[in-house]
Amino acid sequence: MNSLARIALTSAIALCSAGAATAQSVADLCPSPLKMADTGIEGMGVLEEAFAPFATAFQEVTGVELALYSLSNRTAAGTALQFDEVDFVFSGPSEFVLFQTLAPLDVLFSIERPSYGSSFVVKADSDIMTMADLKGRTVALKDVGSTSGHIFPTMMMARAGLDVDSDVKVVMAGDARIQVLINGDVDAMGGGNKDYAAVMKQDPDTEYRLLAESGRLPGDPVIMRASLPQDCRDALRATMSANADKLWSALTATENNAEKFLEDDSYMSFETDPAVYDMVREAYDVAGIALDD
Repeated sequence: MNSLARIALTSAIALCSAGAATAQSVADLCPSPLKMADTGIEGMGVLEEAFAPFATAFQEVTGVELALYSLSNRTAAGTALQFDEVDFVFSGPSEFVLFQTLAPLDVLFSIERPSYGSSFVVKADSDIMTMADLKGRTVALKDVGSTSGHIFPTMMMARAGLDVDSDVKVVMAGDARIQVLINGDVDAMGGGNKDYAAVMKQDPDTEYRLLAESGRLPGDPVIMRASLPQDCRDALRATMSANADKLWSALTATENNAEKFLEDDSYMSFETDPAVYDMVREAYDVAGIALDD
């Protein structure tokens, strides 16, 4: 064996040994199994369909089994975190600040989307030229509690000087928000940034105008209960970060998660400071919405 081949072989063995040691350290430091839930999925069958590849990759990388835990809604998720019934929860920014009122929390990683934000859209021939012009108008929003489809659009209206309870008629239109704008049932729509493109795609014969747009919002956090030992949390982040490509591929391998997470240049971040979600808490305050709404 020549010297270059010997160096390559030695390096490969060292890397494998380091990976095994890291996985072993996670297994030594963390309980097993670790339990994971998702605030947006109800039913064990759907949860397994969405996350089975990720659970397999997680165990291969960390040496710890990841057990999927079905919850009925976000309230149940907050309670489960509070009483240590689950260890991780895939959630949105609003759920994170809500759950922080119940128990100390940490972030395992976040799913960052560079275009994630809130926008208001009107038809191009509308006489609504500024956010203040929404006074006396009907506005479609998404779902109650949606970070980009409710909380931040409401904050944007409040910052424009509007009393959302009296100056504007808000319709929580959910998945129909795009269609009611197209149909002319509302004067404007507030939702996620990608809704603007969806409107134009669904109604290509009509011109639309972007009325206002927020800055980039924090990514979707995978919440980790802070009652897990600190060395366990640190080892998990370090090991998963070193294997981020494998975990990201497994996470987005299913149809449900590909549709939910794959857009633009989305990616997993293991350097998310929980303090970044303070802007979500501020949005609740400015919008006049209680965190437990």
